Amino acid sequence: MTLDQLPPLRETLAEHDLLAKKSFGQHFLLDLNITRKIARLAEVGAGDHVIEVGPGPGGLTRALLETGARVTAVEADPRFAPLLEELSVASGGALTVRLEDALKTDEAAVAAGAPAHIVSNLPYNVGTPLLIKWLTGAFTPASMTLMFQKEVADRVAAEPGSEAYGRLSVIAQATSHTAVVMDVPARAFTPPPKVASAVARLTPRADRPASERLDALQRVTAAAFGQRRKMLRSSLKVLGGAELCEAAGIAPEARAETIDIPGFLALADALIAT
Repeated sequence: MTLDQLPPLRETLAEHDLLAKKSFGQHFLLDLNITRKIARLAEVGAGDHVIEVGPGPGGLTRALLETGARVTAVEADPRFAPLLEELSVASGGALTVRLEDALKTDEAAVAAGAPAHIVSNLPYNVGTPLLIKWLTGAFTPASMTLMFQKEVADRVAAEPGSEAYGRLSVIAQATSHTAVVMDVPARAFTPPPKVASAVARLTPRADRPASERLDALQRVTAAAFGQRRKMLRSSLKVLGGAELCEAAGIAPEARAETIDIPGFLALADALIAT
């Protein structure tokens, strides 16, 4: 059996008597028109290596394999192992399945020193921790095309002064070029979630902060947005308060949501210099 001979996903799920588990944050994306559009937005194709987290029954996996990409699927729910194995056989071995918790996956080992893209319909309950891991860890993806709850996707690309702007916005935009590239309504999923979803695309910046600067940026943003309604001289008190702000050329009376990415990087540099 080849990829184009596989039965529809709904039939496959019914045959294996599988339902989404709330404990895994699962919402299946079974519409191949949508999954194929995500694969196109990811700009992957023959010769590319894609890491997919939370493939579930393999809707997005099928679309990625159709591009000719080689896919490593990381799935924590062992119920899907038989379905994914069938998909691996149909793909001629282009799909490798790892049954493990993605938060513990060593993506650098999976990539084996070569570039790898991450494309995923992320489980809602681990989407943000996984993104922070990929943005700040030792492994830097060649690109990330990720579906989140819409409010999370909006935070990734939010601008200073907006309600969605926060710590995730700063870390994402300091390390990557970010954009929300697709909205996906709740009705597209089985079962439908209570919120809308969106796809964000991130590609690494050429001036991505080095590890020491990135560590300092995480400390500064954690403190600043941990008390975002306070002036920076108060929220950053444990890191130097007003003196730190003045060293970075930032007004101590400013609040976190008004500071742009260069401003936060200046605060990180001032912290390193202390």
